[in-house]
Amino acid sequence: MNFSNVLIIAEAGVNHNGSIDIAKKMIDIAVNAGVDLVKFQTFKVEMLVTKTAEKAYYQKNHTQKNETQFEMIKKLELDRADHIELLNYCKQKNIQFLSSPFDHESIDLLAELNIPFYKIPSGEITNLPYLRHIGSMGKPIVMSTGMATLEEVRAAIEVLMEATVTKDDITILHCNTEYPTPMADVNLQAMLTIQKELGIKVGYSDHTLGIEVPIAAVALGARIIEKHFTLDRTMSGPDHAASLEPDELQAMVAAIRNIEKAMGDGVKTPSLSEIKNIPIARKSIIAKKFINKGERFTENNLTVKRPGTGISPMEWDAVKEKISKKVFVVDEQITL
Repeated sequence: MNFSNVLIIAEAGVNHNGSIDIAKKMIDIAVNAGVDLVKFQTFKVEMLVTKTAEKAYYQKNHTQKNETQFEMIKKLELDRADHIELLNYCKQKNIQFLSSPFDHESIDLLAELNIPFYKIPSGEITNLPYLRHIGSMGKPIVMSTGMATLEEVRAAIEVLMEATVTKDDITILHCNTEYPTPMADVNLQAMLTIQKELGIKVGYSDHTLGIEVPIAAVALGARIIEKHFTLDRTMSGPDHAASLEPDELQAMVAAIRNIEKAMGDGVKTPSLSEIKNIPIARKSIIAKKFINKGERFTENNLTVKRPGTGISPMEWDAVKEKISKKVFVVDEQITL
């Protein structure tokens, strides 16, 4: 999977709260922000979690206290018809639809919807049957790595490649699965470790508050950025509190696009915009005092001043000790 610009995925996730109307509003926000893809989550709750499983600590803080993880997630499930409706709405709005599957049936559903690539969530990185299934679908893979060690990432990649996915079609997203992620736990350097040790394309899936870290990740070489967003952080639901609001999403996209431009091609040479300033900002060798014809140039009668339209001061040693062929007045540029 190759692309020239940083791919920005706006993660709607389950922040639609089970409402198609909210989901469509989120698609509109993603379009307005200028992201490349808007991503949801595809799951059958009966295949995802047991009925007695507890919620994560951060989920308990932002959802009903007395419900199980099963009950919480069941309300956020999108069925086949919902997926088709959202896919068609994305087509109308000219934005790419994407979703992360959490079970085998969901993998197959997304294959029928012809998504451009599969996004593996962090929790599935140690799910061998899942990895084999998703790797056999003939699609590029983007995989988040929250909670994982380098060796677990390596093992997952090997499973995917054994299932016929090529390394060039895999992008690994560094990630921390805490909502929100404390800055001290981000460890962006780990993204570079993954790239170096595994020889693979990398990106970053962000759960921090704010937009600084994904921007920094782009400067470090991330090829994909994924970020949760919401209509309103105060809404009830497991992921809203750690998500960007619409204006923040827009600001993140604009900043990433600016950083992309600022990274350049790595060649150190004057830019087109600054060439005109070279003669103004640089200096030339100048007569420090009146110099007669036939007089020797010395430290005492030469100096360096702007503009830089004459002999460069880098030629100082070559000019010094030569004989003046004409009269020079104070501040006149030296010629040989």
